[in-house]
Amino acid sequence: MRAFEFSRPQDASAAISAAAQAKTAQQGADIRFLAGGTTLVDLMKLEVETPARVLDINRFPLDKIEAASDGGLKVGAMVRNSDFANHATVKRDYAVLSQAILSGASGQIRNMATTAGNLLQRTRCMYFRDTAMPCNKREPGTGCPAITGSNRMLAILGTSDHCIATNPSDMNVAMAALEATIHVQGAKGARAIPFGEFHLLPGNTPQRETVLEPGDLITHVTIPPPRSGSKQFYLKLRDRASYEFALASAAVVVNVTAGNVSFVRIAMGGVGTKPWRSLAAEAALLHKPANAANFRAAAEAALRDAKPQSENKFKIELAKRCLTHALETAVNS
Repeated sequence: MRAFEFSRPQDASAAISAAAQAKTAQQGADIRFLAGGTTLVDLMKLEVETPARVLDINRFPLDKIEAASDGGLKVGAMVRNSDFANHATVKRDYAVLSQAILSGASGQIRNMATTAGNLLQRTRCMYFRDTAMPCNKREPGTGCPAITGSNRMLAILGTSDHCIATNPSDMNVAMAALEATIHVQGAKGARAIPFGEFHLLPGNTPQRETVLEPGDLITHVTIPPPRSGSKQFYLKLRDRASYEFALASAAVVVNVTAGNVSFVRIAMGGVGTKPWRSLAAEAALLHKPANAANFRAAAEAALRDAKPQSENKFKIELAKRCLTHALETAVNS
């Protein structure tokens, strides 16, 4: 790990002012915020991230879960994943979110990892994490060897000729299905970012993963009020049950009225370059009878635009079965 300056700003304003001096808030930023460190420290050890200055923000009062004014939930950026997943209100009203968080990482990591850190979790693509390899996300313009190389774990939705790296977060998938909003305080003031607009597709600029600008500090996330009578479920399929990233996952929130789907939100993980909200799957299912045939039709719609590589074509059928089973489980729970 390269040498760096470590400091503890007195408050959020001081941290934002310091971080605003960086050239970017993205890959390669020379000033970084440090919370739980479960991603940043890991990447610093690999010298994938080499910030000149690290700002410890753990003293900031951003670790509360409380009721929002609209009846929803306000979750501080510094809330640890374990506390988030096991909070009574989350378990009761946002079960899909609790299930998603608890399916990720190990208990020890969840005890350290934060809400904001999970939102910003970096890909596990082996080429990104190996500085001896070219990688457009790490070093723009060097190429994406994953496209013709080892790509079994990588994305089949939202890819480009420049990057096929997968977003690894479980929490993000549930957040997408719940239509959360991310609140940011930056050098230009505060703004609220709908979850679906926060993460960016790789396109021609895979090094830019979010809409964050230098100095932007995530302060909290808000989740809309729970839908009365909704059924929720998160299903994660992986190579092993413990401490493994998804090959495919699905988060579903669904209401059934008189046998028909009256409301549905669907997001998928393990298959997209960003947390993958599937509007196509929702449209295919809305107002249709809640049965196995229509669940499968929704899954077909979700994967219609999949572009597999040499080693991950199996993800298409796996993801379809994952979503179908998640919908069946939710509706029948």
